[in-house]
Formats: sequence, structure tokens, C-alpha cells
Amino acid sequence: MTKKPNVLLLGIDSLRSDHMSLYGYERLTTPHIDQFAKKATVFEKHYSPSIPTTPGYASMLTGMDCFGTDVVALRHKGPLGAHVKTLPELLGEQGYNTTCIGFSGNPSSRGFQTYLDFEGWAADETGRSPKAENLNDVALPELERLAEEDKPFFLFLRHMDPHSPYLPPRPFERMFYGGDELDPLNESMKDIYQFKPFVDYFVTWFPEGCTDAAYIDAQYDGAVAYMDASIQTIFEKVEALGIEEETLIILTSDHGETLNEHECYYDHHGLYDSNLHIPLILRYPGKTPEGQRHTDVTQIKDIMPTILELLGIDSGISFDGQSLVPLMNGEASDFPSEFYLTEATWMRKHGWRTPEWKLIRALEPDIHFKPEVELYDLVNDPEETSNVAETQPDIVKELTNKLESHIEQRERQTERTNPMHTNLDWHGQGGGPFASSQQAYDAMHIGSPKAAATLQAKLKKELEEK
Repeated sequence: MTKKPNVLLLGIDSLRSDHMSLYGYERLTTPHIDQFAKKATVFEKHYSPSIPTTPGYASMLTGMDCFGTDVVALRHKGPLGAHVKTLPELLGEQGYNTTCIGFSGNPSSRGFQTYLDFEGWAADETGRSPKAENLNDVALPELERLAEEDKPFFLFLRHMDPHSPYLPPRPFERMFYGGDELDPLNESMKDIYQFKPFVDYFVTWFPEGCTDAAYIDAQYDGAVAYMDASIQTIFEKVEALGIEEETLIILTSDHGETLNEHECYYDHHGLYDSNLHIPLILRYPGKTPEGQRHTDVTQIKDIMPTILELLGIDSGISFDGQSLVPLMNGEASDFPSEFYLTEATWMRKHGWRTPEWKLIRALEPDIHFKPEVELYDLVNDPEETSNVAETQPDIVKELTNKLESHIEQRERQTERTNPMHTNLDWHGQGGGPFASSQQAYDAMHIGSPKAAATLQAKLKKELEEK
């Protein structure tokens, strides 16, 4: 019997596509991924509609939307529902060895046989954080072990470099910055330092006295470039092991990142395209076209059905997503260009995105004191800087109707209530929805990288005890 193909999935946390040179960014942040993509298929309009981490990976690893997973919040309570099967569970049933690196303890990573971790948050003795090299120290030996086995493998890597704190090692920390980050005349950080929910966290990794937001932005880009160089080591190892021709490699993200924009400050909340638009690259020699780029709108829920079709596995699952293989083969595609959006990170919002418009509706007051309704003209205002909800009431009404109709349809199809309406303690503070923006502002707080890591790993003990 012919051995099934291997699967190497790089699920890079917080990587926004518009800061990758592969997607046209002016800074050369991803030269090695750019080279890799020349023999791969690239999807240019790939989106993660339900952010942040937990719902993003839940959709990626189940092929379902948020109605199908019941997961919309970072602080999802309880395990992933038994009504869905994860990709590692299914591949394990197909005789695969499955390993997850860097994502243990989260309900969305259910089903791997082996879980390994690395230091993906804290700074080392130099004050920098070599996250990707820490991952390689764990991933390369595991890749060698898996390649030696008679079974095919599924190896999932969760890179953390684009996730704050952005602390790339030298020389990457100044690769894209030549100014004076301590210039006393620069006031671009003034509002950031006054944002109470995050400021205690920021001062633990911002340089003392830093005044230039462009420096922090450059740290994000440097972290991406550093990670890109480290990922090349993984690509080289795959080739050296002689498994390149029999391995499907996918590079994508769970969501993007907001830098010094939208008043969301170096995080991934806010339903703006900086958080929703993510990369997707597929490479499997002989199966995925080389150098092909697609502009059809695709979503994170399409990844699992695509992987299974490329592997020749019929799961019998009725996915919410759809395989991208027909699209790669040049067949007529029917991918929806409009879709429902959800967020429950530091505020609870949902919305509707079309190629022309973005509607965002708050389900309760948020930490930024933003209006209940936001509307952006994506054609004339792609940076989403001007809220035109008050001047375009007919568009607001039209998109609200589409949003509500979609919710009604999906609730009927899944026989479950929209999780955005049932997960009322999404913030983990107790007491249900916030009554005011001031209450949200005072309640939501992050104090250190350790606290940030705890937010994403808080369910680990509970899950291990189940």
C-alpha cells in the first residue's frame, strides 16, 4: 500500500497578509516565503471571519464556521463540542501520526496524539525573544522523528513571532527602522500610553522612554522577517529528509494584527481588515499548481476540506467550508464574496463584509467608546478610517438585513443559537454583558506577557482534568 502524504501546517499567529512582501508590502519581510510560494499556490483574498485565536483555529481545524463550532470567544468556556471532528482526530483515524507544537491547552487544538511546547512569549537574557528559533529547537527533532516512522504524519506548528510582544533578535529589531525611538519631540505614542487596559502590558516590552510608534511597527515587521528566516530552516529540513515530494505544506494564520491604527494598539481585536485578511499558501508537488495566485474570496473554514481532498480522503463530513482544489484546477468556482464577521476578544461585535462595504455592529459597549454602528466604504476607504454609518443609513439597513438573515439561516441549519448571543461571559469577568464603555474600559486589563499567555492557556488545566 502506498504511504499517504504528510501534512505540515504552519498556523502563524497574528500574521496579517498586507505586511508580507509576498502580498505586495514595500518592505522585504518574507523573502524566503516569497521563494517558497513560487512553487506553490497563493490565495490573495483569504479571510478569517471569526477572530481571535480560539475561534480562528477552531474553524481552521474543523472546516466549520462559528455556528458549526459554537466557538466565537478567545476565552471559550469548556472543550470544543463533540458535534465536530477535528483534522487531527480524523487524520489519526486514517493512520497518521499527529503532533501539535505550541498550541496545547486550547480547546481548538483537540485531537493530537503528541503536544510539544516552546517559549513563545518571554524575552531572553538579551531582552529579545527568539520565538521562531525556540520553535525550531522543538520542531526539527520532531520532524526528523516523524519522517523516520512508517506512518504518514500531520505536524502543526503555531509560530508566535508576529504576536506581541514584538521582540525580534538582532539584527532584525532595526532592519526596518533607522530613526530615534526616544525622540522627546515625537508624540505618536501619547494615546497608546494613555490606554489603561493595555499600558501596563506595553511598558513590559516597549523600550523605556520610547516615543515613536513607527519603531514598534518596525518591530512587528522585524519579527515577521526573523520568523521568515527561521521558517526557511524548516523548509530546508523537509528537503534534506527527502520528503518534499510527499508532503503537503500549508502556510496560513488564525487572524491578522492591528498595529498603531483604529485605536486598537498592537493587538488583534476590532473587525478591521488588518485582522481579517490573512495569508494562505499551499504547496504539494504535482497536486498544487506552481506560481498560481487566486483572487477569489476564500475563508479559513476552507482549509480542512482542501487538505482532505488533496490527500484523497473522503471524510463524509458536510463542511461549512469548501475545497479549494477545483479552484486550483481551473474549474468554475462558487465562493461567496460576502460573509458574516464575529469578534469576542476585548469587545463583542459582529458584522457583515462585502467587496464594497464593511458593517460592524456592537453587541454591547466596548473598551474604546466606539459608536454602536460602524460602516466603511472599502472601495474608497480601504484603510477603514472614516465611519460613514450616519451618512449612509440605507446601506446600514441593507447590510443589517443581510446579517440578520444569515444568522436566522445558520441557526435553522445548525439547530443552535448564534454563539454570539449565548456566550455572554466572553470576557471572563462574570456578570454578563457590559452596561457601558466605562465599565468595559475599567474591567478589561492585561498586565504582562505572562498574563497574556495565561489568557490563551487558561483552560489547559480544566481540559486535562476532564
